[in-house]
Amino acid sequence: MSLRKYLTSKVFFRQVLAAFGIVAVLAFIFFNMLSFITNHGAEITVPNLSKLSVEQAEEKLESLDLEYVLLDTVDFKKDFPKYGVVEQDPKPGSKVKANRKVYIKINADGFAFVSLPDLIEKTYRQAEPTLNSIGLEVGTITYKPYLGKDMVLEMKYNGAPVKPGTKIMKTSKIDLVLGDGKVAFDETEIDSLLKQQDFENTNE
Repeated sequence: MSLRKYLTSKVFFRQVLAAFGIVAVLAFIFFNMLSFITNHGAEITVPNLSKLSVEQAEEKLESLDLEYVLLDTVDFKKDFPKYGVVEQDPKPGSKVKANRKVYIKINADGFAFVSLPDLIEKTYRQAEPTLNSIGLEVGTITYKPYLGKDMVLEMKYNGAPVKPGTKIMKTSKIDLVLGDGKVAFDETEIDSLLKQQDFENTNE
């Protein structure tokens, strides 16, 4: 049989169809095995670990074939328990595969201490953001006679004067005594000025 007749014969077409069938079967088997090996479709929903202890988080993740990695301790947050989970990645509800690592950050055991900055002779507009930037707050504001208006004259903590450099717990309130913008004269100085004026008037 010539090649031309063979290529147009029923035998050739049967062999081509058989070859396509074998390739299709092999491809089907290959992709199914690949899906099985990579756990395609077997996704796990990441649980919400917020406020759980490290031990509770570990137990919950292990029950779902997930792992955890402790990254860091964050500044104390009063709405979370000590050493409770504050942040996690991936986020709750995310879809992941088995053995995926979940990265967590936990709460500190209390507020940290910071050094009180020197605010004396600084304006209130400078003092407030300076305190806020290190985790402190402005408490009660009082005024007393002083030429510089809104200039910080004293700092107090829990009602007592406090010096720059003192260690203060974060979120604490610092009371400020500010100048009212008015010049203050001592009574003795006023009496002296009046007496001098009377003396000058008498000698005229």
